[in-house]
Amino acid sequence: MSLENISSNRSFGGWHKQYTHTSRTVHCNMRFAIFLPPQASESNRVPVLYWLSGLTCSDENFMQKAGAHRVAAELGIAIVAPDTSPRGDNIPDDPEGAYDFGIGAGFYLNATEAPWNRFYHMYDYVVKELPAVIEAHFPVSDVKAISGHSMGGHGALTIALKNSDDYRSVSAFSPIVNPAAVPWGEKAFTNYLGEDRQIWLEYDSCALIKKADKHLPMLIDQGDGDQFLHEQLKPGNLLQAAEEAGYPLELRMQEGYDHSYYFISSFIEDHLRFHGEHLK
Repeated sequence: MSLENISSNRSFGGWHKQYTHTSRTVHCNMRFAIFLPPQASESNRVPVLYWLSGLTCSDENFMQKAGAHRVAAELGIAIVAPDTSPRGDNIPDDPEGAYDFGIGAGFYLNATEAPWNRFYHMYDYVVKELPAVIEAHFPVSDVKAISGHSMGGHGALTIALKNSDDYRSVSAFSPIVNPAAVPWGEKAFTNYLGEDRQIWLEYDSCALIKKADKHLPMLIDQGDGDQFLHEQLKPGNLLQAAEEAGYPLELRMQEGYDHSYYFISSFIEDHLRFHGEHLK
């Protein structure tokens, strides 16, 4: 598989780079960003934090706004940020052009319903194809963690809960923890997965945490000033499910913080150091 490097920027002694490649999973050209810390070399392959972004985002939002490079460079952690969906002129999109479904809103699942099921396989892309590409082309190891924001927080949690042997730790900012029971998830899941709500539960953290057979270190930050807190995010649902399952979840409610990257940048150092402890 060939990669095309489309940008390179020096950052805190390391490199931030963007690449495109042809994906066999989502059947289009995909772009991702990678931050390689200064410690990374073929003789010193570093661990990776995969970051999944939220609705409307691309690989650029986190890398440009979160302020993560300094601490990642200190800790010797690579960061990989994929796009949030397939893109291209032939990719089906929300018929009404809404932001919460279709392009930019892949929800990190494998769609089963036409026309979405040819392209929208972001779960397999993030879990299987992208790590294989990263480990084959960059000086990184197969030791990895996963994190994300909002829709990406949903993706990080569900992927980690379903693949607990593949990740050392998981964290999230403002995640959609119970998508099967909120408007964003109901719209996306109906279109991508069909009407059977039992299938939806395979991508719902509140359902998955109850049957997890391995407990990963899990950290969630949620702003109590988040405009989506009560209708879309509902972190209390996950906390209750975790307590019922005996799953050791750390949920921190942060006073006054909203859903923005001001929130993420305020606490990203905590998350990087949290993952750093488990990626050693």
